Amino acid sequence: MEAYDVIVNQPVVIDNGSGVIKAGFAGDQIPKCRFPNYIGVPKHVRVMAGGLEGDVFIGPTAEEHRGLLTIKYPMEHGIVTDWNDMEKIWTYIYKHPVLLTEAPLNPRPNRERSAEILFESFNVRPNRERSAEILFESFNVPALFISMQAVLSLYSTGRTTGVVLDSGDGVTHAVPIYEGFAMPHSIMRIDIAGRDVSRYLKSLLRKEGINFKTTAEFETVRTIKEKACYLANNPIKEESVETEHINYLLPDGNTIKIGPARYRAPEVLFRPYLIGEECEGLHEVLMFSIQKSDLDLRKVLFKNIVLSGGSTLFKGFGDRLLSEIKKISPKDVQIKISAPQERLYSTWIGGSILAALDTFKKMWVTKREYDEEGQRAVHRKTF
Repeated sequence: MEAYDVIVNQPVVIDNGSGVIKAGFAGDQIPKCRFPNYIGVPKHVRVMAGGLEGDVFIGPTAEEHRGLLTIKYPMEHGIVTDWNDMEKIWTYIYKHPVLLTEAPLNPRPNRERSAEILFESFNVRPNRERSAEILFESFNVPALFISMQAVLSLYSTGRTTGVVLDSGDGVTHAVPIYEGFAMPHSIMRIDIAGRDVSRYLKSLLRKEGINFKTTAEFETVRTIKEKACYLANNPIKEESVETEHINYLLPDGNTIKIGPARYRAPEVLFRPYLIGEECEGLHEVLMFSIQKSDLDLRKVLFKNIVLSGGSTLFKGFGDRLLSEIKKISPKDVQIKISAPQERLYSTWIGGSILAALDTFKKMWVTKREYDEEGQRAVHRKTF
């Protein structure tokens, strides 16, 4: 009997995003839980018994009491930077086999420390190896599979061919897939994403006299970004007209007025030089990824561009992307961009679909294989 035949628990699917973590069971339509991928540590001395108990807060409790906490993200640009905190978050959500997701081109050790999970990270060797180590040895998971985010996003749309542009909180990447086959030489990635937009928005607001100083207040900036920011189709024209200021109600009851920062902040996705980064814009990443694919495949990829991730949810994102791509693509090429309504969850949904398939059992790495082969088994069964 194969080892995977004796695993009876329903696999857990974890989309381990830099900014938001989503987890649930294979076969479900939406994740059971979704919360910011951070921990909170009290920044004040406890002087009374019977109050808020605990030294570390995770999930809804951390969100609710973040004003009392120092907020720490264990991931930066898709890479785990604090494994102790990451393990605490996994402990909070984990009790079943897991399907973990990862972004493409992640250092390999990250992979080796995750286990029966579908992860999200470009973490190839270091991230995977550490993930596998924690999940197999600390959590004793019976099996693990680590999958690239973009592949799962395509799964969620029912397609087997397309180029996925995934932009979350820490990483943006473009991954071409043809008839179910990913093309590693064509994958493009930049470490510009939603958290960079939040930081730039914080800087722009400071210039307008609105200061957010603590780590908890940075989360307020993130919320402002999600609710108030948009992408201008023509940013030069937008600068030449008077921008409408909107009122935004802060958690303390005060109201602030936000003007040009609303469209200037997301511009870093297309113009990273605004924050001093010498890398391609999001549209160029997509274009270069298609251009690096085989000549015969490019037309079909242009017609099957799929958006995924929270940073593609800005109002006007699809129109702006189409406008920018048209400027740098062949004149006669037909361009179609699919922006699924559920793209905030598309990676997780794809993982849920994959983990529920009977054939999935042959894809995961079992505990026995890990004990016999070590980290090599994780890489052997992971793209």
